Amino acid sequence: MPGWSASDIPSQRGRCAVVTGTGGLGYEDALALARADGEVIIAGRNASKGADAVARIRSRQPNANVRFERLDLADIHSVRAFGSRLRGQRDSLDLLVNNAAVMMPPVRQVTADGFEMQFGTNHLGHFALTAELLPLLHKGVEPRVVTVSSLAARSGAIEFDNLQAERRYQPMPIYSQSKLANLMFAFELQRRSRRFGWGITSVAAHPGVSRTDLIPNGAGRMSLPGLARTALWFLFQPAAQGALPTLFAATSPDIVPGGYYGPDKFGEIRGSPSVARVPPQADDDAVASHLWDVSARLTGARLATESSRTQARTDLCT
Repeated sequence: MPGWSASDIPSQRGRCAVVTGTGGLGYEDALALARADGEVIIAGRNASKGADAVARIRSRQPNANVRFERLDLADIHSVRAFGSRLRGQRDSLDLLVNNAAVMMPPVRQVTADGFEMQFGTNHLGHFALTAELLPLLHKGVEPRVVTVSSLAARSGAIEFDNLQAERRYQPMPIYSQSKLANLMFAFELQRRSRRFGWGITSVAAHPGVSRTDLIPNGAGRMSLPGLARTALWFLFQPAAQGALPTLFAATSPDIVPGGYYGPDKFGEIRGSPSVARVPPQADDDAVASHLWDVSARLTGARLATESSRTQARTDLCT
């Protein structure tokens, strides 16, 4: 894997991917997969940004098989509607990239369902989306789910008594909690897939420190993180480079199921894809299992536990 780049992506011809997020890492993921001849569905809440992403990809890859579908991860009704549309449009899905995120709104905000915005969007929205698309993934060819975490997960803690930041809201710790939840979800999904015979490979990745609009759109350009992004621009690698660990996790035949990948240099801040360091708290299976159960209850998503893939497809519902 040393020096792995987008040119090393195997042909994706005949494979279909859903990528959440219309800009930054999501855009770069979609572009690279389309260049590898994959069919790509970009999922996001802003139709104008989605149309622009599709147009930009087609301008760089004229024959790209790419389209936009509306999905608001901060609204479980929208997630269900997206899943219903896709299940009506197609018979299978080969890859799901859970990428989109909200980062550090300066004041507490809530989703359409009343969840704290970061935890609700970054974790619960993707949890519900995976449940919605699991019937299609069951029928995919070597299906994978890649969930994007963050270096911030290292300082995260799952506070079950304050998941929605109702008692106290601190932007960075709550963001870190959501990204730790992403990582633990990826690991727990792999454990359950193996245990119950779902046939799905779950992998996690993080982009290091990358130059995207995540901080400006969240904390704001004039916030401390926003000012640091401007002043310390040289620490932020381009989005296309930051997308590589996700693309490696999504396409390489050399990944380990349940693995975690990130950049290989300067404490995983930048570089080429490599095995990432797992924070000790992410390896707590009991917490991950409880988080799964709490997430299922909050979102109304129920993932089957039968060993038969056919039975699991039948019994998975939201």
